[in-house]
Amino acid sequence: MHHLKTNNQQLPGAAVFFSVVIPTYNRKPILEKCLRALEQQQFNAGAIAGYEVVVVDDGSTDGTVDWLQINASTFPHVRLFQQDHQGPAAARNLGVEKASGDTIIFIDSDLVVTEVFLQAHADGLRIQESEVRSPDQLETQNSKLKVTPLEPLREQNSTSGSPSPLTPLPSPVFTYGRVINTANFDDPTAEPYKITDFSAAYFATGNVAIARVWLEKAGLFDTRFQLYGWEDLELGVRLKQLGLTLIKCPDAVGYHWHPPFALSQLPNLIDKEIERGKMGVLFYQKHPTWNVRMMIQMTWIHRVLWGVLSIGGRLNERTMAP
Repeated sequence: MHHLKTNNQQLPGAAVFFSVVIPTYNRKPILEKCLRALEQQQFNAGAIAGYEVVVVDDGSTDGTVDWLQINASTFPHVRLFQQDHQGPAAARNLGVEKASGDTIIFIDSDLVVTEVFLQAHADGLRIQESEVRSPDQLETQNSKLKVTPLEPLREQNSTSGSPSPLTPLPSPVFTYGRVINTANFDDPTAEPYKITDFSAAYFATGNVAIARVWLEKAGLFDTRFQLYGWEDLELGVRLKQLGLTLIKCPDAVGYHWHPPFALSQLPNLIDKEIERGKMGVLFYQKHPTWNVRMMIQMTWIHRVLWGVLSIGGRLNERTMAP
């Protein structure tokens, strides 16, 4: 495992410094597996200058903070921050604010990654940075992004990896790693990839790496998304408007743990879907487009499908109650 300290500024072909930002709320058991996996990273120092793990506790009540403080020596890369319970959007924004890296990796606190996770993201980003573009391609890209190649940005300081004035912007890309769903708590990385693990999402924070400059230009996460759902895809809409390109990175694998389904979970699952619906309305109010309606399943197609799957509404929280 390498942990080198160097200039965090990202240049074409230069080594990156990753800040892995993880919001968490009452997930101590799986968070431990998540953090242990991040301490076992193997990478090429020429590609990655170093990394930190920025954990933002979103008001947990399960002893997460005390446990992390007691075990600080076990997780030397971890920097812990706390906030009152405000939701993942605010937690991720705080993580970006406190991060030291030029490049942010977002993962969830129930994701267990492989040893080459960071290297895979770095490789995906470096391939794009090293591409030789023609002057016409650069002019087209910069026109679409409404920037110049040497757009002045705020001065870099000791707590920010943002470029200083006259620093070229990084390539307008981000990498999206593979997420494999598993209910195997004891050995989550033993789960094989399944067709149901496929995701067509443009920007989902379960496993994504992006230069912090683009997050800042897009305006970070909208903290009005305080309940479950859509805050990452909403930011994705704004990133797409900036012209960023999604780069699939299948070697950056994370295993997303969730407990096996049981009927006793239905009340919580229903509550979560109600929250998702409320946040979906906010999403559509911000971006009233057909694409967003499809994402939040607010079309006549989905109404018909719901009627079929629920047998005209006969399958509901009362008839399915354990």
